[in-house]
Amino acid sequence: MESILQLVDFVLHPDLAYLFETYGVYIYAILFLIIFVETGLVVMPFLPGDSLLFTAGMLTVAQPGLNIYILIPLLLVAAISGDTLNYFVGKYFSDRVLQWKYKGQPLVRKEWLDDTHEFFEKHGNKTIVLARFVPIVRTIAPFVSGIGKMTYSTFTLYNIIGGILWVGSMVLLGHFLGSSKFVQDNLEKFVLGIVFLSILPIIIKMLQAKFGKKSA
Repeated sequence: MESILQLVDFVLHPDLAYLFETYGVYIYAILFLIIFVETGLVVMPFLPGDSLLFTAGMLTVAQPGLNIYILIPLLLVAAISGDTLNYFVGKYFSDRVLQWKYKGQPLVRKEWLDDTHEFFEKHGNKTIVLARFVPIVRTIAPFVSGIGKMTYSTFTLYNIIGGILWVGSMVLLGHFLGSSKFVQDNLEKFVLGIVFLSILPIIIKMLQAKFGKKSA
């Protein structure tokens, strides 16, 4: 059990400095895999996206062997291809979920899929972009957009825009703050701050839903 807990802790809080010292340039593949899995598999929304990108950006300062000009394009490919995979998985299940039944009753109704399609046709552009910055949501959004059969060309455009904004901003933020001794000495607090800011929209929505119901 202890070894399993250690593995879970390693996956959720990877020590990038240790990984670089241990695996050298193979850290590129490890980072690629983590970002690809988080964005590409709807069952893996708990992986550390924002904090991982920020810490990787910082590591490009502390470890000259980790090249930011390689890291950003590589992680861009991971994020964009991950969302693309997630979209096609959702699209694959789109028609099949209509056949799923429980006690003779359909679990998913066609009108729900029609509503989802209409939503993503109208609001999918900003949803795909903004979802990048919200944990869990960024993993679910491309899957649901596939379920709703969002127009692929539109999805691809905003998938690329969202990926560039997300990866670029997080890695560059870590890179430029990485030279600050204050940030280095308080890295854990900065990472926790980024995580908190990432989930803040979810907290706000939950509070609005809770107190909105009470006022109603």
